[in-house]
Amino acid sequence: MSLTACNKSDNTADTAGATATSAVPASYFATTETGVQDGGVQVIPITTPKGKFNIWTKRFGNNPKVKVLLLNGGPGATHEYFECMENFLPKEGIEFIYYDQLGCGRSDDPKDTSMWSLPRYVEEVEQVRQALNLDKTNFFLLGHSWGGILAAEYAFKYQQNLKGLIISNMMMSCPDYDRYAKEVLAKQMKPEVLAEIQKIEARKDFANPRYMELLVPNFYTEHVLRLPIDKWPEPVNRAMAKTNQSLYVTMQGPSEFGIAGKLANWNRVPDLPKLTVPVLSIGGQYDTMDPEHMRMVAQKVKNGNALICPNGSHMSFYDDQQTYFAGLIKFLKSVDDGSFKAGTTL
Repeated sequence: MSLTACNKSDNTADTAGATATSAVPASYFATTETGVQDGGVQVIPITTPKGKFNIWTKRFGNNPKVKVLLLNGGPGATHEYFECMENFLPKEGIEFIYYDQLGCGRSDDPKDTSMWSLPRYVEEVEQVRQALNLDKTNFFLLGHSWGGILAAEYAFKYQQNLKGLIISNMMMSCPDYDRYAKEVLAKQMKPEVLAEIQKIEARKDFANPRYMELLVPNFYTEHVLRLPIDKWPEPVNRAMAKTNQSLYVTMQGPSEFGIAGKLANWNRVPDLPKLTVPVLSIGGQYDTMDPEHMRMVAQKVKNGNALICPNGSHMSFYDDQQTYFAGLIKFLKSVDDGSFKAGTTL
């Protein structure tokens, strides 16, 4: 799941931002750390079947009722591509927490492919939750792309700990994702381009520079992030450059079209009605994921909202920002203040 137009005018957004900022309590910016101040960073020791490792987190803001833990995608990218959150959530008084999963970014990398396991990552999230004192009174979990799989899987086991769940730009069936990539997205390419890509993939020549030369203009800037490649935001480029390829290939597989790794048969669509916690399913009209499937997710869970960004792709929080963040903020606030209504399209 590769990582790898707005509803409001700029003036409206600016005015709303100014109003929101004035309403943010001073306690949001007050430190809650004791001793030497380190900017909200907390390194969390976790226990795994292969020993103890350190997980890097960083809290931004302070809101005792709304704390959003961010799960990055890739698999194997870093928290850094979420940095755009800093332009939207603080002025609404929403606390969020960066988190590099094991093998990602500033967290430890055991360099052991047996550690790249969905059930083990679920237990990692649970240990991180406990260390950060998150619970059903304040804990929102937002997973993007692969992080959406991890967030959903966590919720199936531990939803009693959640206040709300956000599945961002991820289908709940990898076989369906594989079919969508091959039967819909691939066929949108020029036949000669697709043929050349398929030849490279058939040879498993993924390191061939020509592979990316073809993918960038014909896939990445169409379905991953709909901006010219030289205009991609620096946090995105920085996070993608640090992707743990061992983790990515083990879980996703080497191809950008579909999935062939450990997650190839993952399918939770039949289990979606078991989710009773408020769920927001976000997608982009031009996503690598099927937007209709992501709309369906909100219908299948017991208490779901849908947000399909009309100008967005896989990273809708960059290429359809106003839509994405207006919907996300509305969901978070509605769950918190009790005005949440299941079945709403945001």
